[in-house]
Amino acid sequence: MEDFKLHINSNVPASGFKLFLYQLKRKLLIEKFNGWQGFFFLSIAATAIAIMVANGGMTPGIMAIALMIGVPVVYFLIVVPQFGIMVYLNYAYTMMLLIRYGINAPLGTIMDGFMGLFILGIFIHMKKKKEWELLKNPISTVILVWVGYNIFEVVNPAAASRLSWLGALRTVALVALYFFVFLLHVRTRKFLYTIVKWWLLVSVINACYAFKQEYIGFFEFEQRYLDSDPNIAQLLFLAGHWRKFSMMSDPVTFAYNMAMASLLCMGLISGPIKFYKKLILGFMALFFLNAMLFSGTRGAFPLVPIALMLYAILKFNKQVMVFTGLGLLFVVFLIFMPSSNQNILRFQSAFRPNEDASYLVRKRNQARIKPFIYSHPIGGGLGATEYFGQKYAPGSYLAHFPPDSGYVRVTVELGPIGLAIFCIMIFVILKTGINNYYSIRDPKLKALTLALLLVIFAWNIGNFPQEAFVQYPSNVLFFLTVALVVITKRLDDEQNLLADAKQ
Repeated sequence: MEDFKLHINSNVPASGFKLFLYQLKRKLLIEKFNGWQGFFFLSIAATAIAIMVANGGMTPGIMAIALMIGVPVVYFLIVVPQFGIMVYLNYAYTMMLLIRYGINAPLGTIMDGFMGLFILGIFIHMKKKKEWELLKNPISTVILVWVGYNIFEVVNPAAASRLSWLGALRTVALVALYFFVFLLHVRTRKFLYTIVKWWLLVSVINACYAFKQEYIGFFEFEQRYLDSDPNIAQLLFLAGHWRKFSMMSDPVTFAYNMAMASLLCMGLISGPIKFYKKLILGFMALFFLNAMLFSGTRGAFPLVPIALMLYAILKFNKQVMVFTGLGLLFVVFLIFMPSSNQNILRFQSAFRPNEDASYLVRKRNQARIKPFIYSHPIGGGLGATEYFGQKYAPGSYLAHFPPDSGYVRVTVELGPIGLAIFCIMIFVILKTGINNYYSIRDPKLKALTLALLLVIFAWNIGNFPQEAFVQYPSNVLFFLTVALVVITKRLDDEQNLLADAKQ
């Protein structure tokens, strides 16, 4: 049986994607399939699939192949968590596109499966290495308090439905636990920058997709989605023009992701990188902002100018103040310039809220709900408003209340106590991030931390006019960003310890 043995180079790569490929070869090819056992198993599998196709058609054969692929994928999600993280991020980014395409599969349940596998992987990892100190920081504490409070809401006596709580818990609270997954498994600078490059790459693809929708049109499956419900047209068809959503669930999620990607580029430009890379990042930032206009989302338009004010404060020097001043002058020019372009007009209206009918409606809704908030200190129950409220408790008082704001939704569903916990969590995240930014020595890690802080700050500003990080992939990217702010400091400390030890 020597003929069936695989001979693979035993040189072990130091890190990165090559290390993952080496681990894949070692665990699957060498340990599992190297020899007559592997040959026998594959022969039996191929014969079985052929028999199933011959007798039952393509469906059982495809299911068998999917099972053969799925089992190794599940195995490597646990054993090689870096691989699992990249698979998960890509799935979170494309899930809404798959749903809109009409894939008949439990795509949301798959997200729950990822969570279960990652949590299992954490316990297996901790049993072997016991690195609990990696998870000990102020942000970890407040996130656990936030998740715990959301779980506590199951006993809220004012809640109209426990199913609403269960549905909302997955996307609002449990997704925060991915912070610990990222914190534990992003251990090297190489993997850190791999994630950043991935973020920029998928943002470019997202923006290109929006340009295609704007200038070429929608795909047939997208047009079917738009025509499937009159309410969709009411929300997305404005002044004879469709708002674009690219691969995202809605124009708001798309616009916010474009704003965050542009801020990521602007922050990275401040680092010690070659001039041509700064030009590329600058072009990408403008490209993302241009694509953002296609969404027609007014709440996203002020995010970049406001975040640049934080940029100017954190990097206070003459050059930055000049750059920020020029940027703000350009924004002021855009606000007051005469134009017939619908995208520009909608951008301008974002800075004149008192002239906007939809903003005035939101103010009236918020005034109407205040008595309810005052009388419900722990809110009306997680998931009581909008989709889950309408689905599981359509006759309840909150089911048809439109929060139109992440902070309003938290206050209505979780009460003033929940709002206080949420605001404390955001404060601790920003405070820790700013402290890390000023204490990091490495200039590249410092620039990345600045970029991440701009993204976190902008997301929280955007959470007032809209629900900023409830939909995929925004909820995942938010807690990824929070984790990376902690990771950059940890990597810098490790680098400083090595440098001090050599002296």
